[in-house]
Amino acid sequence: MSNITDIRLKRDAGFIAEVEAASGQKLSTCYQCGNCTAGCPAGFAYDKQVNRIMRGAQLGLKDDVLNSRAIWMCLSCFTCSLRCPNNIDVAAIMETLRHMARKKNMVSVRKVEKFWFSFLNTVRAFGRSWEIGTMALYMLRSLRVFTDIDLAPEALKKQKLPFKPYVVPNGGAGAVGRIFKRYRERADREGVRP
Repeated sequence: MSNITDIRLKRDAGFIAEVEAASGQKLSTCYQCGNCTAGCPAGFAYDKQVNRIMRGAQLGLKDDVLNSRAIWMCLSCFTCSLRCPNNIDVAAIMETLRHMARKKNMVSVRKVEKFWFSFLNTVRAFGRSWEIGTMALYMLRSLRVFTDIDLAPEALKKQKLPFKPYVVPNGGAGAVGRIFKRYRERADREGVRP
């Protein structure tokens, strides 16, 4: 079977429209110049480079794109978006693909998702990130209890890891908590795993 036949069999035209609607970007404007890939600082960790993810999305290769490790390893640094000659917000597309993969339970790098939840839990509770809390939650969720523990003494010595969380004053933490609550309610209505 030829590659063209393979692509036709795997193609999901609805996926293309779904990505475009959710990201607010027009996939067809990408002409595969490779600037996104050339500038990506996390590309070394990807199974598929950014331009290959973009091409897969353009072709409607839903399973190939959503099962990719690359969408989870993306740093959301926006270098790809800044370098795009067609002003495509490639980072927004990568984020959209991550959310779509989560909705379909197609998370290919569970450790990243566990870190993501750990970080968000501290932000929800205190209005901003608390590094030690994030680390502790991640270690418990991932069962990687001694991960980077050797870095802690130096970070503590430089006062980079406060033992007490900083709580955003003037009700800021409560405001952030309300944002999370609205998101959870919306996710429940849409049947999405928060």
